[in-house]
Amino acid sequence: MTALTNDELIRYQRQLMIPEIGEDGQALLKKASVLVTGAGGLGSPLLMYLAAAGVGRLGIVDPDEVSTGNLQRQILYVTGDVTRPKAEAAAEKLRHINPGIEVTAYPVRLTMENAGALLAGYDVAVDCSDNYTTRYILNDMTIREGIPLVYGAVSEFTGQASVFNYRDGPSYRDLFPEEMHLTLADKAGPSGVLGPLPGIIGAVQACEVIKIITGAGEVLSGKLFQADMLNLRIDIISI
Repeated sequence: MTALTNDELIRYQRQLMIPEIGEDGQALLKKASVLVTGAGGLGSPLLMYLAAAGVGRLGIVDPDEVSTGNLQRQILYVTGDVTRPKAEAAAEKLRHINPGIEVTAYPVRLTMENAGALLAGYDVAVDCSDNYTTRYILNDMTIREGIPLVYGAVSEFTGQASVFNYRDGPSYRDLFPEEMHLTLADKAGPSGVLGPLPGIIGAVQACEVIKIITGAGEVLSGKLFQADMLNLRIDIISI
């Protein structure tokens, strides 16, 4: 097991106190690598929490630049980041949050052609994208690579999260099998979203990543977490 330094014992003290994590779980986080596709509303809180939790290697895939319209919900960025590539701006911020981790920026769009190379060497993949086309690519390629996929999506006041391709559990296609209908919806563009909502769902995704890596608790495989913040309702649905 990878030994923790004195600085790490201090930095992660409150996490080490959790019986289900402890030093062994923290060492697993230190050794782990996670590839995150999408550094926007969901990716911002997720990446910040994974960096702070001590995940040893983070990869960030996002082809876009920071825009002023992102700042209402994408809390990883500030006004001075506008026009900067998201992946590179995000990586810089995460290195400041935790200098003890490795962060790699991939300022490219995930495609069927490059997904295999991007996923290579990572233990867990996270879907923080905002379109169905990317979600299907991630689902199919993580199945091929044998990597669990932590999924999240938000729209207006509602959001959902799940874990796919985990220990022979369901895949994204089990939840949304009608690819043609859904990918056509991408042409309409993303919907509106309440600013704090991606923070809620991104935090749920971060918890699932940490649980997958450490083996703590029950993972959202075969279950869909749904939050309706307009009506203050939380549901967990079997897939």
